[in-house]
Amino acid sequence: MIKHLRTNRAGGAAAVAGLTAVLAAGLLHGSPAAASARTAAAPTTYLPAPTGSRPVGTTSLYLKDTSRPDPWVPSVKARELMVSLWYPARSPGRHRATYMTAKASELLLKDGGITDLPADTLSRTRTNAFTDARPAGRPRSLPLVVLSPGHSKPRTELTALAEELASHGYVVAAVDHTYENVATSFPDGRVTTCVTCEIGDKSPAWWAKLEKSRAADVSFVLDRLTGAHARWKGSRLIDPARIAMAGHSAGGAAAVASIAADTRLRAGVDLDGSVETTLPEAGTSRPFLLLGKPATYTPGKGEPAATWERVWAGLTGWKRWLLLTGAAHTSFTDLGVLMDQVGIEDGAAVPGARALGVTRAYVTAFFDRHLRGQPRPLLDKPSADFPEVRFCSPEDKTCE
Repeated sequence: MIKHLRTNRAGGAAAVAGLTAVLAAGLLHGSPAAASARTAAAPTTYLPAPTGSRPVGTTSLYLKDTSRPDPWVPSVKARELMVSLWYPARSPGRHRATYMTAKASELLLKDGGITDLPADTLSRTRTNAFTDARPAGRPRSLPLVVLSPGHSKPRTELTALAEELASHGYVVAAVDHTYENVATSFPDGRVTTCVTCEIGDKSPAWWAKLEKSRAADVSFVLDRLTGAHARWKGSRLIDPARIAMAGHSAGGAAAVASIAADTRLRAGVDLDGSVETTLPEAGTSRPFLLLGKPATYTPGKGEPAATWERVWAGLTGWKRWLLLTGAAHTSFTDLGVLMDQVGIEDGAAVPGARALGVTRAYVTAFFDRHLRGQPRPLLDKPSADFPEVRFCSPEDKTCE
């Protein structure tokens, strides 16, 4: 959960090096006594409840794209993907959804060097959605949002955001990009691991390849959710004219690449992710939100911010560049919340639950505005409700 912060495309070299040094010193685990206490207590982790009025259902899909080999393991002749769906349900179901499998929890904790927690800790995280609850809605009435996680991270890191959107009436599809995270569990019992994590020299061209590959994954998922041969029984509820995407870190960069590649996507959000994809010369008029941490994305301050400035120049329509004061890279995902609950530091000055609340509020407002046409003044100027959010003007290199 911690170690692969260094492989995410959004930390900035100095920040990542510093965090890695802290981990190497053992400071993220606290004192031996604290570690023993955590193990003895076997903490129960949980996700904050969504704020919408609708019960949330969830299910998972196994998808296989036979038109292309896997980009990272060419001997695998078809691209296999696992996708989690969240959606408004008619009523709460009987079985609350599992956050991840016990094996995925074990591999994720092991990968982060976290040995003082039970291996299945994350699999016991309490969620707010119910497995296979009956979907609610009229045909073609629900907007669809695709989510893409950070590099090395599972799709589950965006569960709280997905539950929030679903509780407000969205269908949400989170994609596991196979061989790009520490554990993807398939229905037949296979668990694939992170092939791309073992690649040492990740040049800008390599990251651009990953973004392009993820864009292909997203387009395939859209085909299977909205096409003639939809794989989900609730697909008839999706409005194919109101589809958007958000992602964290490499997933945020992939949102840029996906918008450039697929006109079905009407809007996009990048959460704390540096971008190598170049938008078409004519740019794009589709709305886009950039939300990140000041340490990395203050305009005019370093190469990660410069990647946003290049994207910003190609955005010709509605756009915002927002910074969350006190945030760390994990703050925009479930991981900031879960790390707080088990007593692991991630370098954030803002509590994980607060940061997640900010993220959910602004992302939901963005999609409400651009997929539903609802006015959301939160996006127009700084808010007294969220004083830690700054609005930036890259042209002037200022934030307020």
